[in-house]
Amino acid sequence: MNSETTLSKRSSLVGAANKALPALYAAGALARPELDVGSICNQLRRETGLSDFGDDWFWQPLHVLMDALREEASLNNLGAFAAVGQIKKVLKDRLYAQQIFSEHPAIENKSLDRPVIVVGPMRSGTTRLHRLLAADCRFSHMRSFETINPVPKPDFKPGGRDWRWIVARLAMGAVHTFNPTTAVIHPSGPFEPEEELGLLVRSIWGMKHEAQWQVPSYGRWAEAQDATPAYEYMARLLRLIGWARGDGDIRPWVLKTPQHMLDLPALMRVFPDARIIFTHREPQAVVGSSCSLVWNQMIIHSDAVEPESIGREWLRKTDLQVKRMRKARLSIPKSQRIDVRYCDMEQDWKGVMRSIYSFLDMDIDPALPAMANYMANSGLELHRHPHRYSLEAFGLEAEQVSAQFDSYVDAFDLPRLHRNSSREAAVIRPEPASQPVEAPALDWEPAEPAPVAAAGRR
Repeated sequence: MNSETTLSKRSSLVGAANKALPALYAAGALARPELDVGSICNQLRRETGLSDFGDDWFWQPLHVLMDALREEASLNNLGAFAAVGQIKKVLKDRLYAQQIFSEHPAIENKSLDRPVIVVGPMRSGTTRLHRLLAADCRFSHMRSFETINPVPKPDFKPGGRDWRWIVARLAMGAVHTFNPTTAVIHPSGPFEPEEELGLLVRSIWGMKHEAQWQVPSYGRWAEAQDATPAYEYMARLLRLIGWARGDGDIRPWVLKTPQHMLDLPALMRVFPDARIIFTHREPQAVVGSSCSLVWNQMIIHSDAVEPESIGREWLRKTDLQVKRMRKARLSIPKSQRIDVRYCDMEQDWKGVMRSIYSFLDMDIDPALPAMANYMANSGLELHRHPHRYSLEAFGLEAEQVSAQFDSYVDAFDLPRLHRNSSREAAVIRPEPASQPVEAPALDWEPAEPAPVAAAGRR
């Protein structure tokens, strides 16, 4: 197979921006971006008049990431401009959040009881399942504009007019203009249900950074850390978002992000009564689709991205996600977890959702019309704009990936791919499970990654 048919091309606008930015810097129309924590923080203190960024834990991931951006990411002009802009936004949000928390301490008392959390590898159907649950008005969910722009300005009045969605729409429009494939891989809009990854990013935490930039030292460092402080801050921001809505909402949250695969112990420490829905998909499709997503994002920010490098790294990363999930899930009571296979959702989504609602001890019937509407619309979009990818394009073979995940496939009775594909991979499907799949206990423990020395602060 010719990899040219399955590797997306970046927009010509990226090249135009890379040429235009130096001229704009030279003319003084834009400030040249500095990948320096101290200068960014000083600028934000001057602009906002605020100085409290909250807990000190996040400084270390920030410095590790900033070092990796300077030394490893090979950022082009647009990449450097975007990286500094994103870090400034995160830090400004922390300043605003801390001011709001200090003025409204009752926010910290808002309930986050019994959330329903979808946990699965990247590209394993977590978005579909999350949006089906979000269609049920008995749950509360994040909206895209809230994960892009989670913190209002300190003078915001709960329940008042909220303009953050307009800023989010403009940001999403810019992303889709420079990177149109994003809308195919992960279609969304400012009010669409969205994952809480943006809240973890406010602690400079998560695979989002590794999927956007070539920052392996940051990734290895993060894999060796306890993520609990990042999840504690995520919980604080969820409470803030509920407060900003001003509706006294006490519905349980529906959450999801593949980051939880790596951080289940931290997730359960912060949300001990969470009900977890694990999603499972054939690993060849997960790895191939993940590589495609990462490639599509990285080529915007760097001119030196190699597909084979992405293939090696995201095969390793997917393997780590699965191993950590399988180990950590054993400490979660069976009454708090259920397993769902992607192939079963493809064949009988209503049957799977009925099993999930039985697990949640809820009546599904009131939510079925809204769920059916979502499935009809999302199916039409997928037919119009299919996501095309292959393992070969990233230097991987189906047999190689299959061998690495044999134990996982057997444990959850997943189908096996019989060839690479340029669209959704062809599979050998087992019969749908009549009951949620229960994995056997492991007789091994995955090795923990070796710690990476934190880079010095600058």
